[in-house]
Amino acid sequence: MTGRGIDQALPRSVDPTLREPWVRDARRYLELAEAANGPIDPPLAYDQVWGDTLGELRRAAPDARIVNLETSVTTSDAFWPDKEIHYRMHPGNVGLLQAARIDLCVLANNHVMDFGREGLRETLAVLDDADLLTVGAGLDHASATAPTVLTTDKGRLLTFAYGAPDAGVPLAWRAGAGAPGIAVLDGSRPDQADEVAAHVHAFRTAGDRVIVSLHWGSNWGYDVPASHRDFAHRLVDAGAADVVFGHSSHHPRGVEVYRDRLIVYGAGDYLNDYEGIGGHEAYRPDLTLMYLPQLADDGALVSLEMVPMRIRRLRLERARGDDARWLADTLDLASRPFGAGVRLTGDDRLKATLP
Repeated sequence: MTGRGIDQALPRSVDPTLREPWVRDARRYLELAEAANGPIDPPLAYDQVWGDTLGELRRAAPDARIVNLETSVTTSDAFWPDKEIHYRMHPGNVGLLQAARIDLCVLANNHVMDFGREGLRETLAVLDDADLLTVGAGLDHASATAPTVLTTDKGRLLTFAYGAPDAGVPLAWRAGAGAPGIAVLDGSRPDQADEVAAHVHAFRTAGDRVIVSLHWGSNWGYDVPASHRDFAHRLVDAGAADVVFGHSSHHPRGVEVYRDRLIVYGAGDYLNDYEGIGGHEAYRPDLTLMYLPQLADDGALVSLEMVPMRIRRLRLERARGDDARWLADTLDLASRPFGAGVRLTGDDRLKATLP
């Protein structure tokens, strides 16, 4: 979530005006973070924001770096009506994404169109000019629902992305025949899962591995709706997903390994401007996770490592000791209902225990 307060700490910033009930200036989020943890001293260099992330990525050397980019990238002032929270990042700050060498930005979420269809047009153009691939949004329905293909040493990796109304995605944001928008589900109904599966199979070929990204569910809490679990299982049963990449919750939720396929029900925010905001301290939104799944050639999960991080002064730093153990214990408890577990390793990383 690189808009709002994060944007205000970067070299370029949009107009800080907000239309939230309690905060009217995005710079207030910097003040809250400073009050909690000390001076920020903007502008922050892009590598400063990523902090220890960059070293962890060098260590892991992943085949693909995929994020859910939950902000518009625009200078538009066309606030979407009837929506309280709006995120935007100045196009001049796209270097933040380039600094982490992001390969693919998922855009099917509830903030990418906070500044309307023109804001989305600019977002798509800015990311394209920066050589950043996108999925889940487009200038029409066909491009919004099409997969993005990454070529790895193990073959093609296809990613599909959808947003759901239960995560605050307006149905009005659905891309049309000639209208920019995103791929929006009507809900998490079984027949919707079957439709997604059929769509995947229209593109999938032998040897492909597939990620289905789903922006769904509430922001807080560890309960996973039965409809979400059924939806994910149907995708796996249909051979339409090797990884279900779920997000919307501002903190990590439980994981499941179903028929050797990884299901992340809520990845949590990796980066946000919630530092210093009260009300949800029990969920520790300052603690975040980098997910590093290893997949076999056929898409089966070989292992899942998760690197615990902490947001402090709008920078990401490795979380260790009690913080890492809290994450491990919390995710272990949240994953147990799904037959999975999470343990802490000797180097303060998390490992999923596979069934």
